Amino acid sequence: MAKKKTNNRAIIENRKARYNYQILDTQETGIVLAGTEVKSLRAGKANLQDSYARIENGELLLYNMHISPYEQGNRFNHEPKRTRKLLMHKHEINRLAGEVKEKGLSLIPLRVYFKNSKAKLALAVAKGKKMHDKRQSMATRDAKREMDRALKARG
Repeated sequence: MAKKKTNNRAIIENRKARYNYQILDTQETGIVLAGTEVKSLRAGKANLQDSYARIENGELLLYNMHISPYEQGNRFNHEPKRTRKLLMHKHEINRLAGEVKEKGLSLIPLRVYFKNSKAKLALAVAKGKKMHDKRQSMATRDAKREMDRALKARG
């Protein structure tokens, strides 16, 4: 029997998340989408910037994720910035709720991808960085880049 090939290619990424937040843990969640939203996602017409997740009434909801309307969608098109439900097991949602409430952490989406033809979202439990932390991470990144250049030029 042939093994199924899974394609986890990221459709969209939140590149600013790693700069603005210290990522502590990541979880994979499903997303409840309309048909035209899936087609727009496959075309790569979405944006995770300024989006976040919140737990309300035992449900995990995603806010401010922009999915552009599908060009051939006519009257069946969706609202671009509507609130979307995320799919996780109840015990996982309760664990996340405890972490967020006790430690003052945030739920930040990192990337959206398709896994076995289902849309998935990588959700991070993150802590916001202060300005001096951002400067320090930039300095270490620059130092690493300089070391790599020196090693490349040397050999």
